[in-house]
Amino acid sequence: MIDWLVKKFIKDPENWEDPAVRERYGLLTGLVGIVLNLLLSAGKLGAGLLTGSISVTADAFNNLSDAGSSVVTLAGFRMAAKQADEDHPFGHGRIEYLAGLIVAAAILLVGVELAKTSVEKILSPEAVSFSWLSAGILLASILVKLWMSWFNRTLGRRIGSAAMAATAADSLSDAVATSAVLLGTLVFRFTGYNVDGWVGLLVAVFILRSGWGAAKDTLDPLLGQSPSAELVADIERTVLAHPEISGIHDLIVHDYGPGRSMMSLHAEVPRNADMLEIHDVIDNIERELKEKFHTEAVIHMDPIVTDDPEVVRTREEMETIAEETIPGMTIHDFRMTAGSDHKNLIFDAAVPLGCQLSDQEVASAIARKTAERLGPGYFTVVSVDRAYAPLPPV
Repeated sequence: MIDWLVKKFIKDPENWEDPAVRERYGLLTGLVGIVLNLLLSAGKLGAGLLTGSISVTADAFNNLSDAGSSVVTLAGFRMAAKQADEDHPFGHGRIEYLAGLIVAAAILLVGVELAKTSVEKILSPEAVSFSWLSAGILLASILVKLWMSWFNRTLGRRIGSAAMAATAADSLSDAVATSAVLLGTLVFRFTGYNVDGWVGLLVAVFILRSGWGAAKDTLDPLLGQSPSAELVADIERTVLAHPEISGIHDLIVHDYGPGRSMMSLHAEVPRNADMLEIHDVIDNIERELKEKFHTEAVIHMDPIVTDDPEVVRTREEMETIAEETIPGMTIHDFRMTAGSDHKNLIFDAAVPLGCQLSDQEVASAIARKTAERLGPGYFTVVSVDRAYAPLPPV
């Protein structure tokens, strides 16, 4: 069913990184959501009015809000597909994240309002009646919502969409919530206990939990989340596959929306290499990264000493000292200068983001550890930076 809809409504569906193709995916999921949620809302509203059940009526308005959320998703995908302009050189892809955030906010608002109404029902219960017709509508709604969750989750994973993931989570939460409503009506039918308000409160909890999860999933990329460890390792392997590159550091990946990203990194190269040759290698790696990861890449070249055994040995010692001082800390841009009675070790130390020490405390800790390990004739000159994308050990 899903593949049939995709082939029917989306041209070139495999090219999902194309903003125009993503827009058509958003249009498809938005239209499906609007139509099905409006039908479900109308059916549940009728059932709620027929039985006088606050939980059924609230579930109807929840579906109505879902239809509105689908409109937001549809508009978000359409705006995100706009091409880059002078004011937004990286395009408008983050609007897709904003659309998901608006959907999450709507979910949370519905949950809060339903919780308030349900508490009122618990404090002042009202009589409800049972109808097999309303029970059948609720059962049909559960099945439809499960399908919608599967539909949005499948397409969301296919194109990497946080907005669709939020909609899928919302649909699954709705299915659970409607199941609770159906259970409450059956409890009343067979036992006579009116648990309408309590079921409504349970539904509100599910809705709030779903909204919070959807908000977090869309806020993370907006705030700037770390790239996955798998992506970082894959980038490192790709760059170091070129023998001219000795190491990499200062990797940063910027997310400007699905299919729109940029990465920058520093590549270490031997100081005595032919610069024109190395420049050509760097250009080739940038093109390779763009083709493989579908992202613009900028590489800064750092020359390092690789032909002096003492410098190489001392650098390896300092790498060990850095790891022992703060687990996960690495060093780069290492240089060694010799004076008449001492040697200066000049380098940058990349500290894990979770480290609570100040830059001065980090530098002092490294200096103490160096004096213990190498002796008093070695002085460290350390520039501390934070590892935005920690690299795995090679």
